[in-house]
Amino acid sequence: MLKLKIRMSKYYLNYLDELESEAIYVLREVWAQFENPVILFSGGKDSIVVTHLAKKAFYPAKIPFALMHVDTGHNFPETIKFRDDLIESLGVQLIVGSVQESIDQGRVAEEKGKSATRNALQITTLLDAIETNKVDCAIGGGRRDEEKARAKERFFSHRDDFGQWDPKNQRPELWNLFNGKQFEGEHFRAFPISNWTEMDIWNYINRENIEIPSLYFAHEREVVRRSGSWIPYSEFLQLEENEEVLTKKIRFRTLGDITITGGIESDADTVEKIAQEVSAMRQTERGNRSDDKRSETAMEDRKRQGYF
Repeated sequence: MLKLKIRMSKYYLNYLDELESEAIYVLREVWAQFENPVILFSGGKDSIVVTHLAKKAFYPAKIPFALMHVDTGHNFPETIKFRDDLIESLGVQLIVGSVQESIDQGRVAEEKGKSATRNALQITTLLDAIETNKVDCAIGGGRRDEEKARAKERFFSHRDDFGQWDPKNQRPELWNLFNGKQFEGEHFRAFPISNWTEMDIWNYINRENIEIPSLYFAHEREVVRRSGSWIPYSEFLQLEENEEVLTKKIRFRTLGDITITGGIESDADTVEKIAQEVSAMRQTERGNRSDDKRSETAMEDRKRQGYF
């Protein structure tokens, strides 16, 4: 585990304490209001921070939530190893929904072509896993600063009996009062770190010495330049005639499928350097995600169908 120290002002430490306290309050409200909540765990920094917050919220007891991961079959190997190591250390249940099984069962159809992705296929797999395991609240690591569709989210995000999200049909959250009442078949998504920014996440990771996957640190990797991003070369990537596999020193700001997650050229190999790099950036962390470039409303369209 990295043990790095970064100078922070007293004000910022207090600000992180406020964000932490708010998130812990939301997590405890989820446990109080729902029968079978889970943490949606992707292996990315945000879901790792949510899991860490859950440890603090219920210490010295174990985390009372199972972790649910939607396995697309196109994950970074480093992400799967990190997930399995974390589950073993926490001693909690892991629920895995398999996109490959959804394809094999005819529930979804594999996309074709060089830009094919399994990202949208996760929707059916996730909703099936929620229904099969009778989950009434799925806790996610979404933040409002990530993308305009996520800026519309409440802490408690209502989903109808088809698992769909309607931004016009959400509960008011006055004075931090959350309404988790639901009809049969409906469920909620909860977002305890809604008010955090990417900078907050990195400063908190540094302060708490939270272990994260090596993918976030700059390292040499074989990549292909596509749509303005460095896409990792893998067995799942279909190369065009004019595309060349190069070795570049890159890191990833956000983690998704290996086929859609674009890296950036970087020398940031410590949490402190990452925080400094992020502070100077003007593009959002999802700016290198090819699935978000399909249309201006790509994220909102997927959310309406039940994604995240």
